[in-house]
Amino acid sequence: MNAVSRRSALKAGLAGAALAAPAVASAQQTFNWKMTSAYGKGAPFYMDGPGSATDLAKRIADMSGGRLKIQVFGAGELVPAFEGFDAVRAGTVEMNHANSYFWTGKTAAAQYFTAVPFGMNFQGMNGWFYDGGGLELWNEVYAPFGMIAMPCGNTGVQMTGWFKKEITSVADLKGLKMRIPGLAGKVYASLGVDVKVLPGGEIFPALERGVIDAAEFVGPFQDRRLGLQKAAKFYHTTGWHEPATVSELLINKAAWDKLPADLKAIVQNASAACNVISEAWCQKHNSEAMEDLIKNQGVIAKPLPDAVIKALRAETDKVLADAVAKDPMTKKVHESYMAFKAKYDRWSEVSEEAYHLKVRG
Repeated sequence: MNAVSRRSALKAGLAGAALAAPAVASAQQTFNWKMTSAYGKGAPFYMDGPGSATDLAKRIADMSGGRLKIQVFGAGELVPAFEGFDAVRAGTVEMNHANSYFWTGKTAAAQYFTAVPFGMNFQGMNGWFYDGGGLELWNEVYAPFGMIAMPCGNTGVQMTGWFKKEITSVADLKGLKMRIPGLAGKVYASLGVDVKVLPGGEIFPALERGVIDAAEFVGPFQDRRLGLQKAAKFYHTTGWHEPATVSELLINKAAWDKLPADLKAIVQNASAACNVISEAWCQKHNSEAMEDLIKNQGVIAKPLPDAVIKALRAETDKVLADAVAKDPMTKKVHESYMAFKAKYDRWSEVSEEAYHLKVRG
């Protein structure tokens, strides 16, 4: 090789090394993030156990070889329970773990990404998110706020809630003071319920002292843990209001954009894993807790009367129509959700529903 060739080869090698250096540096860069939660430290499902915020942070750290470490803070440790949205938006923290319907005051469309009354179940929601455009719409809703989001958990069907007195008619709802968030709260309010939105840790004392007459939280396991069965004995089971309640991982967009592609993929896949794992955890623990509540703790569990369900459905249609009329983004999300639901319902009739009706009996 002559001198000219050697110089050319050397230049090419140096240029290649220069191009490779940023990629190598990016691959080795580490990040230390903070995640807040709307739920208290140690709360099962939300903060502790399979699929929880703590589990999600551990999976991300393990999958990234420690390159993305996330410090998890329960409600009140760094910010109050319902201030995670503002904390992420301001960049005070990079992540928040909660439910999007807490941000109704910020954007009405956010409610659709937690649960819609008389809406889709766990399978249907996942279909919409991952293959029906739901996830893209979620991020479009949050784009003006400089944030993105993704599902990271699901409770499955929730219970209607705990009542000091049994609900036997629509008239029983008028004047009732009830803890209930999201779209369902608006539906109840239209039927005369005095709606309250309280963090999980405040529900039992409020119910016990009579500050509220009824309360909805999650399901048998979580509700028993709060001791709600000690403050009210009527447990209505019809999961009309939240047929599948999604946990939201909210992320500051500027922080997200600084992550290399492989760390973004790790966050996405860890979140998807927790979405499935958390729902499976609920199925086991709720079945056991429900049996205990009925057999051992004197709880009276029954669905709401048909007339009440009919009234709730009619009011739900009105509430959704009103939300759609007021906000173009809500209209866009609503139309996407309902179009997917129509397809899913037709499929479900010959799959899940047919199985339950014909096979299980």
